[in-house]
Amino acid sequence: MEEQAMTTNPMQEKKRPFKDHRAKHFLFETDADGRVATITLNRPEKKNPLTFESYEELGDLFRSLHRASDVRAIVITGAANNFSSGGDVFDIIEPLTKMAMPDLLDFTRMTGDLVRQIRSCPQPIIAAVDGICAGAGAILAMSADFRIATPETKTAFLFTRVGLAGADMGACGILPRIIGQGRAAELLFTGRIMTSAEGHAWGFYNALHERPVLLEEAQKFARTVADGPWFAHAMTKKMLDQEWAMGIDQLIESEAQAQAICMATGDFRRAFEAFAAKAKPEFKGN
Repeated sequence: MEEQAMTTNPMQEKKRPFKDHRAKHFLFETDADGRVATITLNRPEKKNPLTFESYEELGDLFRSLHRASDVRAIVITGAANNFSSGGDVFDIIEPLTKMAMPDLLDFTRMTGDLVRQIRSCPQPIIAAVDGICAGAGAILAMSADFRIATPETKTAFLFTRVGLAGADMGACGILPRIIGQGRAAELLFTGRIMTSAEGHAWGFYNALHERPVLLEEAQKFARTVADGPWFAHAMTKKMLDQEWAMGIDQLIESEAQAQAICMATGDFRRAFEAFAAKAKPEFKGN
């Protein structure tokens, strides 16, 4: 049945510990027990733009994180008080103006696949956004499950400013679901800056923190998520994505199946036993 396919166990593949990740265009580190990973876009001299290579490296990273058994929450941020200025003007945009349609389509499919990998990654992802968050950088933030920012954050889906549609990497489908159709249309048609206050009021940003504590607060929140029932969190993320295209009857049935799967886990039983013993539950993801 279609409903059954919709509730496939998000952790059904055999899991494995995540090995140290080496990349040229961003930093990757984990906390002491490996549960919280932090990705830092690291080209501060240009406000952390993306290149052809960094798109591929990030896509490979999130693809490999799909089956990581130890990483349970992910923070993505940028170096030196900026998140990302988007696609590098000379490393990406200039070459694109000289490409033929087949190569252009290969590129746009590659960038869209990064969003697909982020959204399908079972770990909850928190974007810690400061300073400039523009173009493809804004898309990265949009793709996360949670977003926190600073008062200095300036977010812009500025594709229209360079003669492109706002329909980039899923923005026309995802952004309205976060902030509403009218607000998304305004940002995507005008390319104007959304202030951090607007972003917070509209629900794009879950919280605002002062710049010196932004990353600390993001990692603290990630740790809270990572210490929770991470099998169930992965199921929640999966259903949040899948239910966009479902009718009410289908989504209710799909959630019934998803919750039944969670109820069959040891985490559910251990949580009850801990509650009965007035103790803190230990979630093991099984």
